[in-house]
Amino acid sequence: MTMDLQVKKFNYVFTWFDQNRDGWLTRDDFEKIAEVFTAVADEDDHKNKAAMTRAFMHWWDLLLAASDGTPGEKIGNAEFLRIMHSSIIAPQNFENAVGGIADGLIAALDRDGNGSLSREEYVRMYDALGVPPTTSTEAFKRLDRDGSGEISYAEFRQAIVEFYLSVDPNAPGNWLLGAT
Repeated sequence: MTMDLQVKKFNYVFTWFDQNRDGWLTRDDFEKIAEVFTAVADEDDHKNKAAMTRAFMHWWDLLLAASDGTPGEKIGNAEFLRIMHSSIIAPQNFENAVGGIADGLIAALDRDGNGSLSREEYVRMYDALGVPPTTSTEAFKRLDRDGSGEISYAEFRQAIVEFYLSVDPNAPGNWLLGAT
């Protein structure tokens, strides 16, 4: 397998995180994407909002620490791809950055506390994050591996891991944000 699929997925993430669409990632972009994610939580869900914000800021700090010192603390797409491969998806960093966001997100969205996301919860989440409902509905079908009609915490975490780490074009996690 080539890394082309992973590069395609990381390019998608770069575009998603570039909130002001200027072609650079900055601390401001990470603060704004954190706000987008935390907005899906209930107003009084401070624990999960803080967890997601902390994870996004950790991700930004990892990017900045591994950067080539771009003036103005900006990270371009090519540098983002390099750092994603060398640092962010490294086992010692992946869990605190990407995993922390995923954990806070699923905990915030699991409003009935059953440890899983219904199709409605999943589609509503991604709609709020800017992913069209048609895309997230199809993704839900693929990520609900056991066909239970819900995506369990384990299924969601597996999808996160596959999206960021797998180069297998058939991995269901590739559908996390839509067809890749």
